[in-house]
Amino acid sequence: MKLLGQTIELLKKEIILEWRSKYAFNGILLYIVSTVFVCYISFNLNPGFKESQGYPIVWNILFWIIMLFASVNAIAKSFLQESKARLLYYYSIAHPQAVILSKTIYNTMLMSLLSVLALIVYKLFFPNPVGDSLFYFVTVMLGAMSFSTVFTMISAIASKAGNNGTLMAILSFPVIIPVILLLVRVSKAAMDGIDRSLSLGNIGVLLAINAIVIASSLILFPYLWRD
Repeated sequence: MKLLGQTIELLKKEIILEWRSKYAFNGILLYIVSTVFVCYISFNLNPGFKESQGYPIVWNILFWIIMLFASVNAIAKSFLQESKARLLYYYSIAHPQAVILSKTIYNTMLMSLLSVLALIVYKLFFPNPVGDSLFYFVTVMLGAMSFSTVFTMISAIASKAGNNGTLMAILSFPVIIPVILLLVRVSKAAMDGIDRSLSLGNIGVLLAINAIVIASSLILFPYLWRD
């Protein structure tokens, strides 16, 4: 219960700080809207592309590319922006597992909200070729959770290496590639309106990856914390 209480208090702190500054939310939302608008202009320079057979594939892949870079920019600040003095203060008042859990939950909430807004903006600019909208929405939420768990853990590791943002990108590459491939497969099945049961295996693998990453964070972060 003590761990749960500390996690809730730290989560409240993250939400209050973000509400006051709105730095991450406004910055990433601006990035998403501007990127979608630039893509919209680029597509309009190619008449007939929206009616081509390759348009649904490009529509799907482009959305995940936008969300991938939005996730990196939003979640990289989780630990990279924390000063050593603040981390030392956390060390004196909270359990390390409460810190990593609160960061993971907060980043999942932030990315879920941004993903919903990104999907709305994306559908406003581009014709919607999705066959199963509800299943696609569930896939987007699953993607937001996957990006949050992976990048939060990598951000914690990178913060112990001199706040090296480049290191975060390098470490996350082998972990995020399988996640992206699975998300593209599941979302493509949703776009084609394929029976949902055929995608349960890929969804199970995604959930297993998330569970492994969260478990690894809870086990490894206390050792990183001591350094």
